[in-house]
Amino acid sequence: MSSANKIDAILAAWKLTLATRAADAAIFSPRGDVLRTFGDIGSEANTLAEKLARLAPGAVVAIQIGNSEHWPALLLACRLRALVPLPLGRHMGKAEREAVFAACGVAALVGLRDGGLTISEFQSAPRAKPFPECDFLKLTSGTTAAPRAIRFRSGQLVADCDSICETMGIGADDLNFGVIPFSHSYGFSNLLTPLLCRGVPLVASGDPLPHAILADLARSGATVFPGMPVFFQTFAGIENIPALPRLRLCISAGAPLAKNAAARFTEKFGLKIHVFYGSSECGGICYDATDFREYEEGFVGTAMRGVTIVPLDPSRPQQVEIRSASVGDGYFPDPDSDSLGGGRFVPGDLVRKTGRGFFLAGRVSDVINIAGRKLNPAEVEAQLLKIPGVREAVVFGVPSPLRGEEPVACVAASGLTREDLLALCREKLSAWQAPKDVWLVDAIPVNERGKISRRELSARFLRLGENELPASPSR
Repeated sequence: MSSANKIDAILAAWKLTLATRAADAAIFSPRGDVLRTFGDIGSEANTLAEKLARLAPGAVVAIQIGNSEHWPALLLACRLRALVPLPLGRHMGKAEREAVFAACGVAALVGLRDGGLTISEFQSAPRAKPFPECDFLKLTSGTTAAPRAIRFRSGQLVADCDSICETMGIGADDLNFGVIPFSHSYGFSNLLTPLLCRGVPLVASGDPLPHAILADLARSGATVFPGMPVFFQTFAGIENIPALPRLRLCISAGAPLAKNAAARFTEKFGLKIHVFYGSSECGGICYDATDFREYEEGFVGTAMRGVTIVPLDPSRPQQVEIRSASVGDGYFPDPDSDSLGGGRFVPGDLVRKTGRGFFLAGRVSDVINIAGRKLNPAEVEAQLLKIPGVREAVVFGVPSPLRGEEPVACVAASGLTREDLLALCREKLSAWQAPKDVWLVDAIPVNERGKISRRELSARFLRLGENELPASPSR
C-alpha cells in the first residue's frame, strides 16, 4: 500500500514548477487557446483530490479519459491522496477493461462525459496476491492471456522524465504537441511528466487525422512533436503542407521507423526524425540525438542519459540488460522477477551494438508490437478457441509498414469461413487486438522437430502470399 506520509517525487517536482510558473499557460487547445495555466492545474488538482477523498490510500484508480486537459490535475490529485493511477487506452473495450479491473483490484474508474470527469466507485474484487507498495501502474502484456501491470514509484517516473528532457534537449521554452495517447508509456513520459515536473507546456489534441495534425501543428506553434512512424510516413505523402516555422524537433517511437519513409519526410519538411527506443518497464533506453540524416534500418541511437546498456553477449545480436533509476519495481500480479526489478530490465528485443550506437535486430519474445502496444498472442488465441468449430489457433505477427506489426491467426476449424472468424474476433476483442487476417488450415503446420513456431508460421504465411493461401473451407 502506498504511504500517505512519504514525500512524493512527482508532488515535490510539481511544487517547484508551480512556484515559478503559476501564471504561465500550461495546456493549449490545438487552435492555440489556453485551456489551463499551471496555477489552474494546481487548483483543479485540489478540487479533484476532495472528490477522491472517500478512497483509501493505496487504492487503484483506473483513468480512461483520452488526451483530456484534465489529465495533469487528475494525476496530481491521485498522488495527493496517495492513490495509484492506472491509465487505460480510450478505446479499451468493456471485456478487456473488466479483466484489468479484476487483475489489479481497481477501486474506481475515472471517465469522461460531455467534457467533464465522472468517478465511478465500486467494490473491487479481492486480489489473488498481496499488492506491493507502489505509486503508479502501467499495463503491459503478460506471459498468459491475463493482463498484468508494471509497478512504479514516483521517483522512477520523475527519473524517466528527467532523462528524456535532458537527452532530447526539451525545456520550459518548448511546446509539446500531444497527439500520442497520454495513457501510453510514451505519451505519459514525453508529455505529462515533463509538464508537471519540468514546466514544459503542451497542446492537448485528440484528432489523429494527419491533415488535422499538420494544421494544428502550424496553428499552435508547437516546437516538439513526439509521433509514431505512421504519422511521418503519411505526412510525407500530403500535398500543400502548411509552413511549420516553429517546429524544431520530431521524435519517432512506438514502432520501427522505415528508412525510406523517414527520408521522404526529411526531404519534404527539412526536419530530421529522431528515433527514440524505450519500453514500458524501464522508460527511455536509446535516442538518436544526431543531426545525421542518412537513415539506417533499425538504428536507435545511443544510451539515454542515466541509462546503462549491458549486452549479455557482445559478440552477436543479443538481449541486453537495461540499468537505470527509471526501471520499474516489478509486475503485478505475476512478479516475473527474472527480467524486471532491482534497477534492471531485460527487454525481449535482440540488439546489436556498433561504433555509432545500437540497432534493433529482431525480437526474442512472441509478443506482437502493434504501434507501440504489446499484444500477447495468447489473449487472441483464448478467444478463438472459445468459438464452436475451432480446434486449434496460433497467432503471430507479420511486418506492417504503418504499425510495425499486425496480428494474423492460423486456425484449424470446421464449418467456419475466414470472414466468420474475423467478424467474431472483432466482436470479442478491441480493434487493435483483432487479427487482420485469418489463415485457415486443416491442421496447424509444425516444424521439423514437430513443434509449432510462431516465427516460422509468420515466414510461411508471408511466402504463401495472399493469392496462394488455402481457400476457406465451405460450411
